Amino acid sequence: MQAVISPVAPAAPAQRPMAAGVAALPSIYQGYQIIRRNGAVVAFEPNKIAVALMKAFLAVHGTQGAASASVRETVDGLTESVVRALLRSRAGGGSFHIEDVQDQVELGLMRGGHHEVARAYVLYRERRTQERAKQGHPAASAAEPALTVLDRGQRVPLDFARLQTVIES
Repeated sequence: MQAVISPVAPAAPAQRPMAAGVAALPSIYQGYQIIRRNGAVVAFEPNKIAVALMKAFLAVHGTQGAASASVRETVDGLTESVVRALLRSRAGGGSFHIEDVQDQVELGLMRGGHHEVARAYVLYRERRTQERAKQGHPAASAAEPALTVLDRGQRVPLDFARLQTVIES
């Protein structure tokens, strides 16, 4: 199965395989970014969705699934539907939080009838959430933007304690 993802139009006859075609079409995705858990904003790369889906299928079906043409076709189709859903939600470009992307992957797996894979994917996400929580929420602290101010012509980090003192006085 070959597909080219279009942000607006329904699926047209395919011209390239999903995994290869995604990298070849950066202009379609140029206006889209992903917000990571640590707050970093990175380029939207649909091939990462395909990799996550393939890993989920491999976790359920074993490594022989990677060699299966039907698994590759399924992953390509699911990737296309997830990307279309995301692009449809922000037709003019914008940012997606990584959690929103993962939610769409879950929905795509469920709608596609891949319940075992969806269950494994959900359990994996939950396990990773718990692991991050045990590590003391490093993503939460890193997500806070670093505010800077000009002090005598020099850019310095905002002193929140000093600001609080000024506000209270």
